[in-house]
Amino acid sequence: MPIEIADIKGTILVVDDNPTNIQVLFDVLSEIGYRVAIAKSGEAALQRVQSYHPDMILLDVMMPGIDGFQTCQRLKADCATRDIPVIFMTALSDTVDKVKGLSLGAVDYITKPIQHEEALARIRVHLQLRDSQKSLQQKTAQLSQALENLKQAQVHLVQSEKMSSLGQMMAGVAHEINNPVTFIHANLAPAKEHIEDLLNFIELYRQCHPQPHPQIQDWMDEVDMDYLQADLPKLMNSLKLGSERIRQIVVSLRNFSRLDESGTQVVDLHEGIESTLLILQHRLKARPEHPGIQLVRDYGQLPHVECYPSQLNQVFMNILSNAIDALEQRDQKRCFNDIRANPSTISIRTEQLPNQAIAISIADNGPGIEENICSQMFEPFFTTKPVGKGTGLGLSISYEIIQKHGGKIYCQPTPETGIEFTIQIPVRQVLS
Repeated sequence: MPIEIADIKGTILVVDDNPTNIQVLFDVLSEIGYRVAIAKSGEAALQRVQSYHPDMILLDVMMPGIDGFQTCQRLKADCATRDIPVIFMTALSDTVDKVKGLSLGAVDYITKPIQHEEALARIRVHLQLRDSQKSLQQKTAQLSQALENLKQAQVHLVQSEKMSSLGQMMAGVAHEINNPVTFIHANLAPAKEHIEDLLNFIELYRQCHPQPHPQIQDWMDEVDMDYLQADLPKLMNSLKLGSERIRQIVVSLRNFSRLDESGTQVVDLHEGIESTLLILQHRLKARPEHPGIQLVRDYGQLPHVECYPSQLNQVFMNILSNAIDALEQRDQKRCFNDIRANPSTISIRTEQLPNQAIAISIADNGPGIEENICSQMFEPFFTTKPVGKGTGLGLSISYEIIQKHGGKIYCQPTPETGIEFTIQIPVRQVLS
């Protein structure tokens, strides 16, 4: 009765230079439902295995050309065939030969002359083991993928919650500061006019009454009227500059969070970079114990870009914060004079690319990283910072944000021993 294709139990490659052995095994295995492939030498077996992809190989030890041991060794050296179970067939009963075969990767031995029932039992056991191993590998792969998906979901959840809270806080602070600052800024102009009127009145009084009453003269001497007249205009100008500065900070906070906008926007990315730098200004400016971090801007002429502005601002924040962390960590090991002679620097360069895209490069001259680590920088939870100093989420989230924008981000060491991150995104795109 012919065997249907659905009844085939698997493919077995029989490798033997003895035609009688081949015929016997072919008949026995075919009769119970195995598909049998034949090879009469080790060289032929290495070719057949590429075509038939057998589930098991019955391999004779003693053959002309390359023997069974050498054939097995080559099979196990190839990643495409190393997992196929090999059972040696041999008349040799020497324990040393059996140990040699098993050490090369064989799973069992069948001793010649072959006892059919014993051979079939061994074949069934090892095929079942192979099926169980495949099933286990599939389940392991599924569990690994599920774990990776869970890690990614955790990354998104943590970072989204973090950025949402940060954005809400910034928007709230900007809103609360905006009203009093606007009030102060709006009243500075009339206040300046009133003060100028009073100063003009005092000057007119002094011209009309060059010899004031002694009590008035004593008061004018005590408050130093000449200094007051000279300093008040300067004071008003300082107040005006201060209020303008606060208004810029408020605008930067609102630009960074952009919670009042939904979907994509067409924006000037330079504004996003500058808003981020303004928020980080307290970490960049000079302090009594540190000369500060220098900024080098090399901005090109960029077109407005269609994007999610708050998400790109988040990318800028992550990269710039990491650069500052690296520079601060290195500067802790340097003296003040060394830092002043070789200042820590962050360079930002932007340019328009010929393929309707833009590029933003952010580099620092910090301690840098080894080139082989660059490929790991965007993996979730990977960090080069000391324990407790970083979560390893920032750059992985940045990578996904840039991918979402249809762009790419990569890093490389710089000649100054620092590191440079380059972001490329299209000017116009369909965003998901």
